[in-house]
Amino acid sequence: MLKITDLKVSYGMIEAIKGISFEVRDGEIVTLIGANGAGKTTTMHAISGLLKPTSGSIMLDGTELTQIAPHKIVSLGLAQVPEGRRVFAEQTVQENLILGAYSRKDKENIGADLEYVFSLFPRLQERSTQTAGTLSGGEQQMLAMGRALMAKPSILLLDEPSMGLSPLLVSEIFHIIEEINQKGTTVLLVEQNAKRALSIANRAYVLETGYITLSGTGEELARDERVKKSYLGG
Repeated sequence: MLKITDLKVSYGMIEAIKGISFEVRDGEIVTLIGANGAGKTTTMHAISGLLKPTSGSIMLDGTELTQIAPHKIVSLGLAQVPEGRRVFAEQTVQENLILGAYSRKDKENIGADLEYVFSLFPRLQERSTQTAGTLSGGEQQMLAMGRALMAKPSILLLDEPSMGLSPLLVSEIFHIIEEINQKGTTVLLVEQNAKRALSIANRAYVLETGYITLSGTGEELARDERVKKSYLGG
């Protein structure tokens, strides 16, 4: 389980996250929704070790993460798919995927996990020898997700996976997120497409200017009039 308690994160004098607490239980899909600038990506970066909190606790299965280096956090079973994909453009699709497994000790199982990723994303197998920079935006998103899965995480952090994708590809990506979860990977999802995110989430939190203002099941928040008005266009 991932448990965040009274987390605060600052950029210089600006406090971006102002004491938030939430949890992600094993096997769940939990989503953070909120407007641009609410602090969603900052929260994700603090969890994965890319930003150091000013105070608060981030516990993963009983281990405090706030003083652990990002590459060691990956080894503990947490992987992040960053906003904007961030694939290695000059490397091939397969090289990107293999790089995702750099921290693993069980090198003998990497081939089987590569096949698993190709089963989730058949287009990546078709383009395995292409350089990542030649892929479409949707294919790069699939590659970024596949690369993170190659670390064999127990919990996957997804930051805006639908950004810039066509409606058809958005549907495909969300279907794959559900499939990944059904196969045993816990998911923490940051997503501006609140309607889609709430439709697959077990639980959800609304983040506004560094504070969590609402929480509940995905279904409850999808019905909440405040959420409808602010995030669902109704």
